[in-house]
Amino acid sequence: MAQYNIAVIVGSLRKDSFNKKFASALEKLFPADFSLTRVRIDDLPLYNQDDDDHPSAMVTRLKGEIKVAQGLLFVTPEYNRSVSGVLKNAIDHASRPYGKSAWDGKPAGVIGVSVGATGTAMAQQHLRNILAYLNVPTLGQPEAFIQNQDGLYDAAGNIGQASLKFLQGWVDQYVAWVKKHA
Repeated sequence: MAQYNIAVIVGSLRKDSFNKKFASALEKLFPADFSLTRVRIDDLPLYNQDDDDHPSAMVTRLKGEIKVAQGLLFVTPEYNRSVSGVLKNAIDHASRPYGKSAWDGKPAGVIGVSVGATGTAMAQQHLRNILAYLNVPTLGQPEAFIQNQDGLYDAAGNIGQASLKFLQGWVDQYVAWVKKHA
């Protein structure tokens, strides 16, 4: 059985992040031939082009984890109608120096959860624009703008029954996308 390693990038640092919790619950919906690895982005220095020739150990680690992955899963919050600064910083680090992007060609899925009724729609759109420039083929449908509300999770922290069918369908489409493009 083929093994697909997926780099999971959660764009939130908060200890009780909605998106960290969501990523953990979502990971349980993947088939056995998919292995999901959470990529650490909380220790990265601010991106500075002057450092491209001598990246820190944390940046080298980040790029290495992305390069060995067969796919990417971005779980993004929405900050001020866009992606978080920490997520953009990680994207910038792994895309540089120009022509040596770790993201290049990796199939991706974009999803997120927020307390607002539109979920993370604007952040996802901004992220898709960034990923298009970086040559990251991104699953377009189904879109998933998830509102953090009662019933999203069951008592054990799994995806609740009200959202399970939709989110399992999203995961199934993402799995097919990765298998097609990896």
